[in-house]
Amino acid sequence: MGKLFGTNGIRGLVNKEITPEFVTKFNLAIGTFFKGGEIFIGCDGRTSSPMLMQAAISGLLAAGCDVHDVGMAPTPTIQYAVRCYKPGGGVIITASHNPPEFNGIKVLGKDGVEISRDDELKIESIYFNEKFKQAPWDALGRISAKPEILEIYKEAVKAHVDVETIKKKHFRVVMDLGNGVGALILPQILRELNCKPVTINSNIDGHFPGRPPEPRPEYLTELSKTVVAVKADFGVAYDGDADRSLFCDEKGEIIWGDKSSAIIMKYILRKKRGAKVVTPISSSKLIEDIAERYGAKVYLTKVGSVDVSHKMKEVKSIFGCEENGGCFYGPHQPVRDGAMTTLLMLQVLAETDKTLSQLVAQLPQYFIAKAKIYCPNELKEPTLRKLIETTKKYKRITIDGVKLILPEGRVLIRPSGTEPLFRVYAEAKTEKKAKEIADWAVKHVATLIKH
Repeated sequence: MGKLFGTNGIRGLVNKEITPEFVTKFNLAIGTFFKGGEIFIGCDGRTSSPMLMQAAISGLLAAGCDVHDVGMAPTPTIQYAVRCYKPGGGVIITASHNPPEFNGIKVLGKDGVEISRDDELKIESIYFNEKFKQAPWDALGRISAKPEILEIYKEAVKAHVDVETIKKKHFRVVMDLGNGVGALILPQILRELNCKPVTINSNIDGHFPGRPPEPRPEYLTELSKTVVAVKADFGVAYDGDADRSLFCDEKGEIIWGDKSSAIIMKYILRKKRGAKVVTPISSSKLIEDIAERYGAKVYLTKVGSVDVSHKMKEVKSIFGCEENGGCFYGPHQPVRDGAMTTLLMLQVLAETDKTLSQLVAQLPQYFIAKAKIYCPNELKEPTLRKLIETTKKYKRITIDGVKLILPEGRVLIRPSGTEPLFRVYAEAKTEKKAKEIADWAVKHVATLIKH
């Protein structure tokens, strides 16, 4: 039996791996798994999303599911819709940060969190074994629209911050919306908080003409320059489905997700000492340092928002974070949420009366170096086995790939769950040393792949 789900849902090239035929059949499997019932569905702004969402709806209706169509919306908004209305589950047509020629499917449980790894296997089994339960003609599902969820979600995120304190500051914020669905709601939320949003790439366009949909530092030059030019308090960039956010300080410096997460986490833990924090193995030691300072317990997971979300549910964690700019705020919902993250950052700045660069300067300093090595999917497993075998002499963690704890730093080497790659995350106290560690890891993995 094949494997369809990756680190974060199913992704593939449109009309190659992700075709209308596949999406219809796979959603028939999803509907079979949920045994009919009510399902919420929504999509991002990719050119292929309307086509694929109609195919998904057809499969769900055929399985006897009543489908509530949220329409185009950020991923965390659709997740909140499921959490709020409590149907049987949900489906999102999105490829998140992948290039425009990709699309994919995320499957949500009844609490709005993506289904567990075990449930992913169950749906794959139904699909590959074609054990579908198709409804008779007089028991097919019905479809209805739920456009009001944008307003409901907007009020939900504002409920978790001190609106009046933020309003008094009149923050100026540059928002690079990346031509994604965050444009539907993020500027409006900030205006309601008396902020002055300056928007970049704010038209929804599935070709992503402004920049690639992943908010990486090398793509955010315009954001950086605009923050300085308009003398903004900070800038923030989102990915294609607005569940991740990467920040830029008032000086135009792009801040890695570990640092922005640590700032928010520090603020939360000062009020909730001893709370539980969840983060993947790819996160910086910075997260552990801040947690230790405030007596918080850190739970490490495999890389993937699904794993973070489910561990948060299991241990009743208040906060989760990823190095890629994903923040999970338990009191709202234990999933990545770009809008909630932005409002929490506004709350921190309003209460501390410090600039973002000042808050970053207060953190323990680590330098990050990232790299990737092409590796055909069929060579990932044998290469990983060789990697585990050849690193026995090091202190290491092997819950996802191999993370080596070196005297001069750390490095995580792991196969990507969504692309034919090995990824390398190195960190050290100096930029030079972090790069040296990353270069060493790349050469080591390249040798293993070659042989």
